[in-house]
This record gives sequence, structure tokens and C-alpha cells, in this order.
Amino acid sequence: MFDADGVLFDSYESNIAYYNAIFARIGEPPLDAEERAASISYAAGQVFEMRAGGRREMLSRMYEIARNLDSTPFFKLLRPPFDLRPFMLELKRRYRLGLATNRSATVAPLVAHLGLADVFDAIASAHDKVRPKPAPDILALCLKRAGVAPERALYLGDSPIDREAAQAAGVGFLAVGARVEHRHRIATLGELDAALARLDSADPRIAPAVKASSR
Repeated sequence: MFDADGVLFDSYESNIAYYNAIFARIGEPPLDAEERAASISYAAGQVFEMRAGGRREMLSRMYEIARNLDSTPFFKLLRPPFDLRPFMLELKRRYRLGLATNRSATVAPLVAHLGLADVFDAIASAHDKVRPKPAPDILALCLKRAGVAPERALYLGDSPIDREAAQAAGVGFLAVGARVEHRHRIATLGELDAALARLDSADPRIAPAVKASSR
């Protein structure tokens, strides 16, 4: 299972532009430092709640704007490490693939934009009206839809809340990038094949998870 932001692509610039566009519509200043950090990993609703600070009318207005906002300009700011489609299709020959993300309404158009609409065996997100990460709900739903037991799954994430969600869901975890501490880590997605082989042969605690979605 893959997280989206920070794993399949660098979305820092895109996410900041997205939230700032919404805030500008209601006369609010741009994201502050804490909100910028949250924008990478947390669900949109969580970021909106940080800004609204209990002001229900503001929160409602942000949701309304988000529902009607064209995501295309923000997708163009995403930075995948390489052409994802052939990479994912090769993985799909050996594993069931899932996407488990705190994104919500943008998931379907995002997957289409990346050319991955037919790649994932299961997708779960905050749009499914379950608790966002760090709760395990999104991962658990993705596993259910994929027909894979937790102990036979591996989650790729780039943040502490991804690690917490994986632990709570009972799945293995592989850190991507430097934003989260974990004994199993890759710098970029391009190192995934080598990491899977390494985990499969060297760590019996993780090997079942690497074989998790094996076809």
C-alpha cells in the first residue's frame, strides 16, 4: 500500500498553492509554518480545522470552496520522481497494489492525472468518511477492499502519522524519505525493488509483509 503525498510524488508546492487559494477566497492569510508542515500529511479537513479554530462558519465556507475548486492547476505542480505508470505496472505483476491516503475529493482526479486509474487493486481515502491517519481506518479499509490480511501487507509512508497508522493497522512499514524515523527506509521510490528484496531475505519480521500482496 502506498501513501500518495511524499511517496508517489513531492506535493509540497502543490499543497501550499491549494490551501492558499482556498484561504484567499475567504480573505485569510496564507498558510503559516505549522500549517505548511501539516499540509503534507494531514487530511484537508484537519488543515481546515487548524485554521478555523472552532469557527464553524469559516470551516463550512472552506469546505464549500474546496468542493467546487478545480484541482487541475495544483496537479500540474506535483513532482513524481519518474514516470510512475510503467514502474507501478511492473510491481503489479508481483503484488496487489493499494493506495491509502488522507486526501479526499481529489483522489479520483489525481489518480487519473497520474495515469494510474487501472493500476491499484484497492483505494481508500478520507473521502470514504473514515477517520484520517494516524488512525488505522484508511489502511484497514484499503486492505479489506484488496482482500489482503494485515500481517501480509506493507505500507509505504513518509511521515510519523503514516508510521503510526501502519502500526495501529498491524501492517509492516517502509519509510520513504527523511521526514520519519524507522529502521526500514528508502530515500526515494526508485529504491523500492531493492528494499523489497532486502527485506524479504534479511528480516523475517517484515518478509511476510513483503510477500503480502504477492500474486
